[in-house]
Amino acid sequence: MSLLKFESMLKTNSIYFFDLVEFEEIIIHYLDAGKHALAKKAVKLGLQQHPASVDLKLLQVELYIFEDELDKASLLLKIIDRLEPNNDEVYIQKGTISSKKRNHKEAIEHFKKALTLTDDKVDIWSLLGMEYLYLDDFNNARLTFLKCVKADFEDYSALYNVVYCFDMEKKHTEAIEYLVSYIDINPYCEVAWHQLGRQYFILENYEKALNAFDYAVIIDESFIGGYLEKAKTLEELKRYKEAIDNYLVTLELDDATAFVYIRIGECHEKLENFDAAISFYKKAVHEDPLLDKGWMLLTNLYFENANYEKASYYNSKALKIEEDNSLYWKRYAEINLKLNFYEEAVTGFKNCLNLNDDSLEIYIGLTDVLSFLGEFNAAISTLLDAQKIYKNFAEVEYRLAGLFFILNKEVYSYNHLIAGLKIDYDYHIILKELYPIVYENEKVQKLLKDFKKATE
Repeated sequence: MSLLKFESMLKTNSIYFFDLVEFEEIIIHYLDAGKHALAKKAVKLGLQQHPASVDLKLLQVELYIFEDELDKASLLLKIIDRLEPNNDEVYIQKGTISSKKRNHKEAIEHFKKALTLTDDKVDIWSLLGMEYLYLDDFNNARLTFLKCVKADFEDYSALYNVVYCFDMEKKHTEAIEYLVSYIDINPYCEVAWHQLGRQYFILENYEKALNAFDYAVIIDESFIGGYLEKAKTLEELKRYKEAIDNYLVTLELDDATAFVYIRIGECHEKLENFDAAISFYKKAVHEDPLLDKGWMLLTNLYFENANYEKASYYNSKALKIEEDNSLYWKRYAEINLKLNFYEEAVTGFKNCLNLNDDSLEIYIGLTDVLSFLGEFNAAISTLLDAQKIYKNFAEVEYRLAGLFFILNKEVYSYNHLIAGLKIDYDYHIILKELYPIVYENEKVQKLLKDFKKATE
């Protein structure tokens, strides 16, 4: 009734009288509804009619803080503090201001002071816990949120924060002990079962995790998070068909997401249902065209099935989104090798190196393509770069031996060949594969035989 009367007054520009309680109810209603402009008008009119009201002044402080007028809020709080020095709300708002200024230690002191002035401590504990989180003080944060849960077992926000603190402290066993004790008191709490399942999952106890997630979705058949975690656990247990069924339940309960389509596709791929996997990967990229992972899953699946043209098409989609990903460029090089596009393969491997992917596999891949193209000096240069990182590797030494031999630098060639033989004699067969002319050379064959005799 008061609300209708107030809004009628605003429309007609009339001035009606409201008692203090009515103003507080009107202002709080607008604040809760996010209608701050109307709350501001109500506070202004309220203070005109009740200028001595501390409660209205505190609501004015709240509005100042919301509008980031922190200096005005602090000034008004000083006035209120002189009027009511033991008002807990004053210290709560002081703490809120300090928090917004990122002075979290000062905020903690204000909230602690507020706790000494009130019997209604739960909301203050919640604020205090958040300040400890800002400081990464997970132990004190956890102890504070535990008080919130003890006061109200259905304070699931506080429960989540307790478990989050255990997670950050890597105290998963302790988290399980706490959640089991909580469930003993509140056994039909799907949130607690879900969090218990998460802890078992982290510890790779998948059977117990699955049991916990089962309870979560039995208690709440529309609990999407429970079905998602259950599906992920079934994947770990290699029960892919059941995992798919649980992912499909989430699609019935809520709008489709690219994430779920991806997970279903990966399950089908593991079951070797390749057509179904492709179908779901395509649904994922349709749902989120900027999801480079979806494009790469399509790329890899087509690559593994030797459809290199389609692999190339989807790989290009991923690279347009994430051109600084060396794994995508590596696949680009591999695809182009299969398509006999050697210059493009060189580009792919070089981009990997430019992106600081200096794995031996990249150096070797680039070397072999350059060798095939007859760019022997560039191939040697690549191997010498690799040798700075990978010392005493047979893959490098035998290739250097072959390349130097081709360039008629036999002394270098034999030095690297001997180095390779010392590292791994049997790997010399790579010469036959990559440099058959070198392998069949009489001097090389004699060296191979002599070295083998000497080491027998």
